Amino acid sequence: MSRTGQLIPSQQKLAEKLTVLNDRAMGMLTRIYNIKKACGDVKSKPAFLSDKNLEGAIKFIVRKFPHVDSKNNYWTMPFVQSQLQQVNNIKGEIMKQLSLYYFTFVDVMDFKDHVSELLTTMDACNVHFDITTNYDLTKGYLDLIISYVSLMLLLARIDDRKAVLGLYNYAHDLTHGKVDQNFARLGQMILDYEQPLKKLQEEFTPHSKLVACALLSLHQVYPRRNLPAEQWRQAQMLSLVSAPGQMLNPAQSETMPCEYLSVETMEKWIIFGFLLCHGQLTQSDSAVQLWRLALSGNYVITLFRDEVLYIHKTVEGVFEGIKGYGKRVTETKECANYAVVNAGPFHRERRAFLRTALKELVMILADQPGLLGPKALFVFMGLSFARDEVLWLLRHSENPAPKLNKRPNPVDYEDRQLPELLYYMEELRGLLRKYNQVMQRYYVQYLNGFDSIVLNNLVQNLSVCPEDESIIMSSFVNTMNGLSVKQVEEGEIFDFRGMRLDWFRLQAYTSVSRAQLVLRENPDLARLMNTITFHTYMVDSLDEMAKETSDLSNFCFYGRLFEQYFQWCLETPSQMRYSISFPLICSHFMNCTHEICPEEVVRHHIGDRSLSQANFFLDEMAKEAKNIITSICDEQCKLGDQLLPKNAAKTISIAIERKRNQNKAKKLPQEPDKPGRESMRRSRTDVTSMDKLYLMLTELCSAINYTPSIQVWEHTFAPREYLTQHLESRFTKALVGMVMYNPDSGEIAKPSELLNSVEAYMGVLQTIENYVHLDITRVFNNVLLQQTQPQDSHGDKTITALYTNWYLEVLLRRVSTGQIMFSPNRHAFVNVGVDPNQVAVNAEEFSDISELRSLAELLGPYGMKFLNESLMWHISSQVAELKKLVTQNKDVLTTLRTHFDKPALMAEHFNRLRDVDNVLKRVTIVGVILSFKTLAQDALNDVLKKRIPFLMSSIIDFQKHFPETPENNMVRVEIVNEMASAAGLPCDVDPALCAALRVQKSENPDEDYKIACLLMVFIAVSLPMLSLDSQSSFRADLEGHTNNIHCLAKAVNSIAAAMFTIYGKGRVTIEERLKEFLALASSSLLKLGQETDKLALRSRESVYLLLDQIVRESPFLTMDLLESCFPYALLRNSYHAVLRQDNRL
Repeated sequence: MSRTGQLIPSQQKLAEKLTVLNDRAMGMLTRIYNIKKACGDVKSKPAFLSDKNLEGAIKFIVRKFPHVDSKNNYWTMPFVQSQLQQVNNIKGEIMKQLSLYYFTFVDVMDFKDHVSELLTTMDACNVHFDITTNYDLTKGYLDLIISYVSLMLLLARIDDRKAVLGLYNYAHDLTHGKVDQNFARLGQMILDYEQPLKKLQEEFTPHSKLVACALLSLHQVYPRRNLPAEQWRQAQMLSLVSAPGQMLNPAQSETMPCEYLSVETMEKWIIFGFLLCHGQLTQSDSAVQLWRLALSGNYVITLFRDEVLYIHKTVEGVFEGIKGYGKRVTETKECANYAVVNAGPFHRERRAFLRTALKELVMILADQPGLLGPKALFVFMGLSFARDEVLWLLRHSENPAPKLNKRPNPVDYEDRQLPELLYYMEELRGLLRKYNQVMQRYYVQYLNGFDSIVLNNLVQNLSVCPEDESIIMSSFVNTMNGLSVKQVEEGEIFDFRGMRLDWFRLQAYTSVSRAQLVLRENPDLARLMNTITFHTYMVDSLDEMAKETSDLSNFCFYGRLFEQYFQWCLETPSQMRYSISFPLICSHFMNCTHEICPEEVVRHHIGDRSLSQANFFLDEMAKEAKNIITSICDEQCKLGDQLLPKNAAKTISIAIERKRNQNKAKKLPQEPDKPGRESMRRSRTDVTSMDKLYLMLTELCSAINYTPSIQVWEHTFAPREYLTQHLESRFTKALVGMVMYNPDSGEIAKPSELLNSVEAYMGVLQTIENYVHLDITRVFNNVLLQQTQPQDSHGDKTITALYTNWYLEVLLRRVSTGQIMFSPNRHAFVNVGVDPNQVAVNAEEFSDISELRSLAELLGPYGMKFLNESLMWHISSQVAELKKLVTQNKDVLTTLRTHFDKPALMAEHFNRLRDVDNVLKRVTIVGVILSFKTLAQDALNDVLKKRIPFLMSSIIDFQKHFPETPENNMVRVEIVNEMASAAGLPCDVDPALCAALRVQKSENPDEDYKIACLLMVFIAVSLPMLSLDSQSSFRADLEGHTNNIHCLAKAVNSIAAAMFTIYGKGRVTIEERLKEFLALASSSLLKLGQETDKLALRSRESVYLLLDQIVRESPFLTMDLLESCFPYALLRNSYHAVLRQDNRL
């Protein structure tokens, strides 16, 4: 202010104050909004506001508000003191919890004072507003008014405002002995704004001239921006190809920043502006036109976030109290009916137009990103238009239409194609980020090579140019002249904020009364500077521009609608590819926070909400993709099952039947459909369920593959990892499920059938790589490797555990019943004595070489190793029991061992042995288990030779040529054997069995060795007892004994090799002990020739064959050694006898 008392406009810093107060307004709105939400929620509001003990005190304080002073007479009354005693008890807690709320109200009061001061100053300066010339000044002025009005309306909506302020002030008085210094004015403000609109109308009466001036300037912009979709189509709005010859020309407009100004913002300006300054509606037809147009397009308008105002109801309430406004009330009702009926279809058509227009923009700009330079305006116009339509739909969908004479069509407020529009918005944002440098290069050259020259010429031709304005505009020219493409190439950071603030200041200097340079008289300068401002944004503030025109953070406060649109998106196959837009929008949520309210990020969970929703959307997308893939896999598994050999039997039987009856009149059976018939189509228009599934998978994978990562509140989300995790989880469950193991009935899927299903499943999963960039091999490795262990990473059973348990507890346990025997020539366990179709388990279907090879492929070397270890654990338990039996008969066995050449003594002492049958039975069980282990190892060996032939040849060579010398002790030999055993190769000494038996080793090695020797003696002298069993007969067709005693051969050799490796001195000890065993066994069996009892002779020849089998199985015994102990002629005759007997049967 000058010495004469006159205002000097250049010293009022209008631009700076508008900038600061507008930013402050957003912070105050944020804080008041959070207080309103907190006080409206029982869970988040301070606990004492809901305390029943304080209810009376709070009601009393509210009733006496704002006279909250403990020194007043009525506060000393007994009944009042009794009510307020509770407040005194927790006064510290009240001040602590309500201080943030209280001082927020104080800040609102201060903000109100600053706004009133600034508006008064601008009135005194007689500022001229015109959105087409001084855009920043006009927009800042109108934004401040709207933010101020919204703030006061929100303040009046806080129900507990009197309770909060009164309680805090009373607690302050009790604590400090006086009321807070701000409370008197604060209480009066609360009372004044009980009816906020009425008070605001009074406040804005002095400002109505400037407000009307600013609003009427919208008449050049708002009607043009609020056209129906049909006119947009006719004008080919946003089309780059409508004029191919001008495609490279820069998009220009005389009102450049107005082209992407939000329509919603303009509607709020118009509605709130004319509501406060309603006298202008009787003075200007342009005002009435703007007013009616704004009222006809909405029935609710946003105050802040999800807080809305029902426009027509509010306007009617205000105008009904004003004399002579009956016509305005009728007009408002007409607009309300029109908005409810016609606004929905109007905006639905605009969204439909924008979907196609933005799609065209995206496709052209993605193919020719160089067009982003000249056509950047089109991009931001498209983003702004789309954002307006999305937010319109959001607030009108969430807030039901008022009950009027006419009802809206609900379909107009449920846009299932909204995800497509959101997707194209995100696509455009992504193109701006991706080709940021392309746009920088273009506009740096534009500013330096064109804008600076034109501005310089324009400034020189100005008739009047004061010194201050001349300095500012010269700095503009100098700044632009200093730009070069080299700065872009070197990655220099540009900052034109100072230049834009100077232009803002210049607008303020040249828009006041008595300005020497009047901006409205130089529209060319205003248009050029507004265009230059846009160009500077393209260089240094692309992200800020994208946020201004396409920020969708309001979705954060419409969580129900947000999730509903997402669910609709996943339910509509044509929209699935656009589902990625939802987690991308979650990255916008942090834009709605403000530095004045930092606690909102944590306390009010906006950050957590953005993370949880992004996680939810990506997780649901991955789940849906997983479900589709699962459906395809199930279908492919069914098709794969049709190719199994068992399904060919029906076709073969029908073919035989047709051939047999082809000359007869008998009706021939119909041949079933062959596999592959489903792929034959009569027409391309035929769409199968698989076609639909693959279409859905393609669309959804396109969404998941859209971006490798999404940044949300300093967290990174990887959409593909969600799909990978779900595929791993589903594949794991599918593998275990396809085993179809039923513990009660003992049923389980055949390994070959499971392998067929797994291969079909993997085949489908491999095709996913055609749709999304996933490492499916990683999925296979993670899942299949876990399946080779007894438990997966979640502690659940795997196929390894299930099959191991089934073979041990079902198949091998049923062998001991006598219905299943091991057949060496068939290399399988077979059912004997019963019809295979009548038994619960057909042993051969699960133990033949093809099934075990399939099992080895499924379990892999690790799984087969676990299977072997489980088998060895059962063998070790049997050996432990055998040792106990040996210990019980230790003295007798010692005698038998040293007197085997004395038949009479041997017979006498043999009769003293106990549990002979138990020993033979347990050794037979061991032999059966070892026979199965041999089958499994052979199958593993076959699979590995096919899969890793070169590595297998190296292992075989290493095992074969590793010398067993004193230098290479037994530990080294055992390591080599472990390697060979893991590859399925046979070993003279089983390393797994050695490891299992080594656990039983006691502290007295001599005693262990002696027990091992006596165990071999026990088995040898017990062999003749087998001839008493009728089931000991040898079946030549199966090359085995019916009761599996032929498995004794493998048991004897394996147990002897393992035990004497552990307790003895290597191979020499093994050979010596086996020779001793052979001598004892042959001596005992030869005594059968002296028997006259027919029961003892019925299986004598079959038992004789055990010696031959033991020698053939043993790598330590020779046939020459056998012939020295047992006549070979006797063996030959035994073979002839069992063969003749088998032929008779």
